[in-house]
Amino acid sequence: MRHLRIALLMGLILILSACGNQSIEDFSYTDHRGEQVSLDSLKGKPWLATFVFTNCETVCPPMTFNMAGIQEKLVEEGIEDYKIVAFSVDPEEDTPEKMQEYLGNFSVPDESKWHLLTGYSQEEIADFAVDNFKALVKDDPNSDQVVHGTSFYLMDAEGAVANNYDGYTDVPVDEIAGDLNELIQK
Repeated sequence: MRHLRIALLMGLILILSACGNQSIEDFSYTDHRGEQVSLDSLKGKPWLATFVFTNCETVCPPMTFNMAGIQEKLVEEGIEDYKIVAFSVDPEEDTPEKMQEYLGNFSVPDESKWHLLTGYSQEEIADFAVDNFKALVKDDPNSDQVVHGTSFYLMDAEGAVANNYDGYTDVPVDEIAGDLNELIQK
């Protein structure tokens, strides 16, 4: 029965993640360095967004590894005007210090471009994800895990979803780098 529930939730996640191209509502959260990051502070540059949490036992480590790989490609291509934003889906557990430690487990070429965000409630991030990214975030009451989508979202310089991609398997690194560079050139 548990596998059926997970399969149904993942199907819903795939359907919801196909939606996009909407503006994101304003936010102001704390990043892994203890700094406030808001939609306003991100405006002016495109950014990549995703949802992860530090004690994830399934998709988050590969997704973070894949995002670091995208950044490697961006460095290779000489692309510099961007940010990477990861919203924690387990904000009660994910302190800035814990998120800093989590990011340290990955070989990221330029940590200064990353903002791993926390500082909100579980309910707030679940609503924020659905309202802004059409992405499911669901706390699993039977474990310490959180069910969430595996998409990477390309945000334009004004904070609207320009595109989304699979962030877990078959990640289109070249396409993401090209699309991000195209937004920078606009």
